[in-house]
Amino acid sequence: MPDGLEDVAAVATPKLVYPFNAPPPRGSSMEVATGVRWIRMPLPFALDHINLWALEDGDGWALVDTGLGTEESMLVWRELFANAPDSRSLTRVLVTHMHPDHVGMAGWLTRKFGVRLWMTRQEYLTCRLMAADTGREAPPEGIAFYRTAGWSDSAIESYRVRFGNFGKNIHALPDSYRRLHDGEELRIGDQTWRVVVGSGHSPEHACLYCPALKLLISGDQVLPRISSNVSVYPTEPDADPMADWYASLAKVKREVPDEVLVLPAHNECFRGLHARIDALRSGQDRAIARLRRALAEPRRAIDVFAALFARAISESDVPLLSMATGESVACLNHLVQRGEASREFDSNGVAWFRLTDLGTKQAAGSDRQAEQ
Repeated sequence: MPDGLEDVAAVATPKLVYPFNAPPPRGSSMEVATGVRWIRMPLPFALDHINLWALEDGDGWALVDTGLGTEESMLVWRELFANAPDSRSLTRVLVTHMHPDHVGMAGWLTRKFGVRLWMTRQEYLTCRLMAADTGREAPPEGIAFYRTAGWSDSAIESYRVRFGNFGKNIHALPDSYRRLHDGEELRIGDQTWRVVVGSGHSPEHACLYCPALKLLISGDQVLPRISSNVSVYPTEPDADPMADWYASLAKVKREVPDEVLVLPAHNECFRGLHARIDALRSGQDRAIARLRRALAEPRRAIDVFAALFARAISESDVPLLSMATGESVACLNHLVQRGEASREFDSNGVAWFRLTDLGTKQAAGSDRQAEQ
């Protein structure tokens, strides 16, 4: 799933330092630190690229993330192999999380080079589970989820047609993998990298931190110009991933020093990790405050888009509508879990949210703070 929904939280961007003038061109790589190379792969979305990272690993290279599983990605990989500065091959493939732009080519690459896939357990198993939906009809639970959010019959029909697309851009994963653990230290070449796991954007997202090189491969956990989508899905409609997201931002700030060069999955390498984390959190806080004000009257999930996102959400753009709905429900569920909002269902099964007394007090407090 691509990022870049352009939620309101992304507007508050601090002044970060971008040390490189341009990303590497198609089919080539660029050194960003000793033994670490930057690769950029194309994506067929509004967010048109993903960054991958090659780490020198003895006689070869350990690859972090792989690109979307498409013919275009395969062509670019073949260009990279042809243009490589030496003939060393891959030693292993590490994947930060299960979204297709990160894991899509992992099966192809691990088979091509006869190497292992390294992922956290929840990312690997969730990816296998979701890819198994390819070709299935939309389940009743999924239809009910989007009806509950307020989708129209035409949007539901588009969902039915599109259901099962997740696995179409993922080469079949290997039937075994090497599990990554939070806090684990990996020896890759001459360097030690520590696994820092977060959640909210995905179930068990793995970042990699190298103290000696002062580098953080952040995946989608921290991005410099956009904020990652944090969504509720039909498989777990009452989840509170926003609480996980907040906790994960705090964890990364606590465990990784500000001085690192951040190597993100999208946009450019940057310095200013802690400032960016603070901006993401404060931006989300402001979005939640706007959501509280919107819930002075009962609202459905589709009624609060304007409070949360900096762009219009069209019903005709079902992928964008799905992302916006998922994140709206995540914000609404967060308020319900905190006791600041309640949820009631009408006779058609549509969920309506409104502030509780606690939420009204929080909204008043936010308004007073904004005036000061």
